[in-house]
Amino acid sequence: MRKYEVMYIIRPDVEQEAVQALTDKFQAIISNGGEVTKHDVLGKRRLAYEINKIRDGIYVLVHFNATPAVVAELDRVMKITDEVIRFLVVKDVA
Repeated sequence: MRKYEVMYIIRPDVEQEAVQALTDKFQAIISNGGEVTKHDVLGKRRLAYEINKIRDGIYVLVHFNATPAVVAELDRVMKITDEVIRFLVVKDVA
């Protein structure tokens, strides 16, 4: 298994319960063939630039160990989730 890091931004108008449900959903995908080592909800922050007329977002950072197949599934699910504005999965080299 390799080490990965994913940061995703959730729309700011999403309720707290829905944010928790989204993070649980993504953690379940990772746990199906990997393990979450660190999970931080960084809270609502200003975006560097406007995305579809949205200026703020709820940032979430997750460090995990997984196989490339798990990362591909996580990528696929995040692309079709409407509440996620942007996301980026990278290999953690540190």
